[in-house]
Amino acid sequence: MLDDHRDLRTFLHLARTLNFGRTSADCHVSPATLTRTVQRLEARVGRRLFDRGPRGVALTVEGHRFREYAVRALELWDAYRAAGPLQGELTGSLRVFATVTACQALLPGLLAPFLAAHPGVRLDLRTGDAAAALARLDEGEVDAAVAGLPPRLPEPLVSRTVATTPLVFVTARDRADDGLGGPFVLPHRGLVREAADRWLRRTGRSPALAAEPEGHEALLTLVALGCGTGIVPRLVLDTSAVRDRLAVVPSGVAPAPLTVGLCVRRADLRRPQVAALWSLTAPDRDG
Repeated sequence: MLDDHRDLRTFLHLARTLNFGRTSADCHVSPATLTRTVQRLEARVGRRLFDRGPRGVALTVEGHRFREYAVRALELWDAYRAAGPLQGELTGSLRVFATVTACQALLPGLLAPFLAAHPGVRLDLRTGDAAAALARLDEGEVDAAVAGLPPRLPEPLVSRTVATTPLVFVTARDRADDGLGGPFVLPHRGLVREAADRWLRRTGRSPALAAEPEGHEALLTLVALGCGTGIVPRLVLDTSAVRDRLAVVPSGVAPAPLTVGLCVRRADLRRPQVAALWSLTAPDRDG
């Protein structure tokens, strides 16, 4: 049985309406997310489930077979959940996305109380680029994400602050006397890159860019190799394996700090595993 029952329910809705626009609106997902959900199911099944042509959307022969499976699978799942776990016991799985730094520095403290209270829940930890965290959560690939918080969250998401960390400029230790001169190594995208760009505009700088790596760990490696001056959250620097080869460079007017939060989908707060995790975090910032 497929693990993601949300995908099955979305599929069944689309199988009833045969209308991507209506299913997108009724299930509160974007058209792009709905398309990816169908593609994900088709990849798992290995066959096309829908035909889309001039006359509209229709189930394929395999789509009709899969609809029967989805109905039975969800009926069994709903019956199992209705029976309930043993008294006081929460089971199932919880998929959490975080960067390598967050896994090392934040998740032990964040998740230890949850596991102590609910040892029957299986944790599925996934790591990757910080800039992709909220998108993966919004698209339903994970149940919770620990990520940098933008000024405004997407409407389907809610967050609670778990840490605030300053952004610092760093350079190779043997080049510390150069200050902020020379080329810069900046993240290719994401909140730290946006903060760096704002700082550069505010200070009137137009530096040469030596590199634009995807992740903070790669950025610090390039800086340690002498490729230029970088900018990272202090939390990343403090947990880096190359921190002894780096030096913080005073910047005068400091960039705004980065707020890191636990984020979940608002609708998922009804799910027992997500609700349990949410209840064990301090209500610092909901929004």
